[in-house]
Amino acid sequence: MAEPRRAAAADAGDLKGARVLVVEARFYDDIADAELAGCRAVLDAAGAKMTLLTVPGSLEVPAAIAMAVDAAERRGAPFDAAVALGCVIRGDTLHFEIVSEQSARALMDLAISRGLPLGNGILTVDSESQAWARAKTDEADKGGDAARAALAMLRLKRSLG
Repeated sequence: MAEPRRAAAADAGDLKGARVLVVEARFYDDIADAELAGCRAVLDAAGAKMTLLTVPGSLEVPAAIAMAVDAAERRGAPFDAAVALGCVIRGDTLHFEIVSEQSARALMDLAISRGLPLGNGILTVDSESQAWARAKTDEADKGGDAARAALAMLRLKRSLG
């Protein structure tokens, strides 16, 4: 597995109070807990305010983000960024390809069409051991990486005006 190259945040306190939506798929509860722990640690360190929504599986994550973003905008309290968390483990059917490809495509469509800073932490792996290696905070910390990506994109959006 390639080692991550993580740059330190440019301004540690520049995102204090940012509203970040986190949508987690709970299909694999223990893996979801590990990813959420990494995500939460990064958002807490940045001083961001996290709103957590839970859905059954990774295919439901993009729709939940879209619904929550729309509802927040209607209330006049929009989210500044979003993080998608979940896990898809390859099986014996085409379901893996459908879920992994369509959830990633839908997340990209959301980010582009809405200008939404979004970190994709939906793991797509061949085995449960690969999922654990990517989810654990003391290993690949992909939940933390997804939060870092969302915050980096939020910083970029703000710098562009």
